[in-house]
Formats: sequence, structure tokens, C-alpha cells
Amino acid sequence: MSRNKSDFGLIGLAVMGQNLVLNVESRGFTVSVYNRTTATMEDFVAQHPGKNLLGCPSLEVFVASLDRPRKIMILVKSSAGADSNERDAVDKVIESLKPLLEAGDLIIDGGNTYYIHTERRATELASDGILYLGAGVSGGEEGARKGPAIMPGGPAASWEIIQPVFEAIAAKAGPAMDEPCVAHLGEGGAGHYVKMVHNGIEYGDMQLICEAYQIFKAAEFSTSELAAVFNAWNAGELESYLIEITGKIFEQVDPDTGQPVVDLIIDKAGQKGTGRWTVLNAVENAVVISTINAAVEARILSAIKTQRRVAASQLDGPTPTITMPREQLIAKVHDALYASKIISYAQGLDLMTKVGDSHGWNLNVGAIAKIWRGGCIIRARFLNRIAEAYDRDQQLTNLMLDPFFKDILNRSQNTWREVVALGITNGIPVPAFSASLSYYDSYRAERLPANLLQAQRDFFGAHTYERTDRPEGEFFHTDWPEVIG
Repeated sequence: MSRNKSDFGLIGLAVMGQNLVLNVESRGFTVSVYNRTTATMEDFVAQHPGKNLLGCPSLEVFVASLDRPRKIMILVKSSAGADSNERDAVDKVIESLKPLLEAGDLIIDGGNTYYIHTERRATELASDGILYLGAGVSGGEEGARKGPAIMPGGPAASWEIIQPVFEAIAAKAGPAMDEPCVAHLGEGGAGHYVKMVHNGIEYGDMQLICEAYQIFKAAEFSTSELAAVFNAWNAGELESYLIEITGKIFEQVDPDTGQPVVDLIIDKAGQKGTGRWTVLNAVENAVVISTINAAVEARILSAIKTQRRVAASQLDGPTPTITMPREQLIAKVHDALYASKIISYAQGLDLMTKVGDSHGWNLNVGAIAKIWRGGCIIRARFLNRIAEAYDRDQQLTNLMLDPFFKDILNRSQNTWREVVALGITNGIPVPAFSASLSYYDSYRAERLPANLLQAQRDFFGAHTYERTDRPEGEFFHTDWPEVIG
């Protein structure tokens, strides 16, 4: 580093940005920081005396403070979604930075950005020789401070510039806990795309856990019993960050009322849009992600609380009556949750692989699974198994067909069906459990009723069809009888 110059710069000092800065600084780097609201920057620097932080009152001072090639990370909220061409806050920051930078400098977008906008920005900056990297960062506030999972995508030259910093700050995993949870994923928008799909899988994972919770609540499990179930699950095959925090949530008691905090929270879920982006992208690319779609729709339905309150007094359904012995119910729901979780990952990885292939990113699914082992929200024990599956067979067409996961699904499918039936017969919505099972059954079906569907299409639109008794690729049309009326 040049004398009196910073190694790294960050724009956007919300909580994620502040924690990431402290992480970078703790690894021996000097960091310059800038925030649109100067007081926020000044307060942040003042709260951390003695650290190698340089607060900058203007972008001009900020850029001048950085060693070349400048490494500037932007952590501001993007509002340009999958169906929008608007110029958002990220674009405005880039437009302000661009006149101050030189060829070879690097801008990194660390927010949740739809990958198409990442590719657009990279192209726009390339004409001036400015490098651009889209880096998905997962792990929330704690991950940003202690070690996130980082998913960078862009030119290899961009990755080489930031690699020492990202490898230093990333979470560590592996047998010796020394493997950084970061790797260059590919060109263009590969990093932000993988982060988007990660978030879609996260939606599925969370909804499946919520459906297990609702079944247990219908069976009149106390909150302390729920905590015990999830804590026990976290010591076994289902070990993961989301299972772990779920157990902790059930243990939390409100000091004012003495009630479990979870029981005081209104059942209206929020979402930032990445799950919806994943669903829209899957439709555009003709890939089925029914578990993730069910999870997104479940959040949307939860948000119409007023309508649901009215409907609850008018629409009939059974009163849940679950008499199954507790230990038996716990074991069955465990198996249904594990099987459905596999489906959620299988669908997300399938989408990622197919879109990656179409963009020429050459995504290494095994390496991505390794990144997700630490720091990120979906970190889980079985990610090691996913990495092993793709190490065994890099051309694996679907995670369900790997011997390890195939065995789990085959062993679990009977109890999985029982849990879905239990939910349906008791009027307990289990959209993600049932969508996962339907995907499994559809995928393993040698013959589906699409022959009738194609006949219908040919009847009303002369769309033609292929025949079972003729070679594939030959198309036929029937002169169907006229329908009167």
C-alpha cells in the first residue's frame, strides 16, 4: 500500500456496511468510509477510536484516500428489480464515482441486485476501463462482522484485485475450518445470480420450518416442547443455522408479559424481493421451483391479514385433531422436512445450473455448496453432502439422483406422504411440503397426463402432438369433431 493510503473503501454505512468495515479492518486493512449522511460516518468513526478507519466527508476525498487500483464496495439498497429498468441508488453512486476514478479501479456492488443490472453496469463502466464486480454477501449483520459467505461474479481480473480482502474476511469452513467461504463464480452477473438463488432456497427452507411448526402447534405442543424438538434436530441430520435459531426463538420469553415472544408476533411476513425475482426468473427459463414458489406465495398470503381474518369467519374447514403420539409425530415431520429441504435445494441448484449454462458462466455447483457451508443464512451440515455429490458427478442432472440423497428420499417418501395428508385432512396449510412432494412424484413419473393436455391444445389450437408409436420429432394433427354451443 502507498503511504497514507487506504487498502479498501466502503460506501453505505447502514448496519451491514458498518459491520463489514469492522471485519475488513480487523484483518489488518486500512479502510476509508463514506456515507451520504456525513453525521452517520462521523459517529461511526468516533465510536471506534484507535481503528484504522478514515472517515471521508466527500466522494472526492474518499476516492483520493485509496491506494490504486482502488477497491470500492457499495452497500446501498437497490430498488431496480427483475421487471424494472429504472436507475436506482446504486446507479446514482456509480455515476458520482465514475468521473473520479481511473482505468483499472474496481467497484464492487455488495447489495442484493438483480443480476441483469449488474451486467448492464459492468458493460457501461468497461468503456472507461473501470472494473466492476457483483458480489452477493450472505450472513446478515452477524455474518458481515464475523465472516459472511461471499459470492463474487465478474471479470477474473476484478476477482484477483479483491481476492486477498474477501478471502480474509469470509467465513471459514471445512475440516480444519480454514477454507474461505468465497470463490470467483464466473463472469458477468454470476455472483448476484447465485446469491438470488441462495435467497430463493432460503425462502423455501424457512417456509418448510414454519409448516413443521404449524403442525406441532395444531398438535398442541408447548413452546418449550417446540424448543426441545428443534434443539434436538439441530444436533442431527437437520443441523443448520435456521434450525438453530428456530430453537432459540422458541426459548425467548417477553420480559413484560412473560409470554413467548413468538406468540406475540403478528403473522405477517415481509420480503425484500429476491424470492420473487427467483420465481420470475425460473418461469422465464422454464425451470420448476415449486417449493420456492410456494414459499413466496405463503408470504404474500400472510400479508393479507385483514382478508384472512374476514375469511376465517366465513369459510369452513376441519378443526385440527392430531392424536398421533408425540415422538411418532416428531419423527415423521422430521423426515418430511428433510425430504422437502432436499427438494428445495434440488430445484434451486437446477435453476442455477441451467441459467448458468445459458449464460456461459460454467458454474461449479460443488464449489458453490462449499461457499454456503459457513457464514450464510442457509448454512447446514448437509451442504458437505451436496458438495460431495457434485464432486462425484459434475454432470449430475438433479440432486435427487445422487445416491446419498436418493436413499434419503426413498426412505422418507412414505412418512412424507403421511405428513402432507395429515396437514390436508386437518385443514393445516402445508403448501411447501405438498409442492415438494408433488415435484418428487412428477419427476419420478414415467408418464404424466400431458398427453391429454396436448390433445386439448391440438383440439382448440391445432398445436400438433407427437405419437408413442412413431419416431420422436414427428408431429401430427387430428381433425377433432366440431363443438357446438
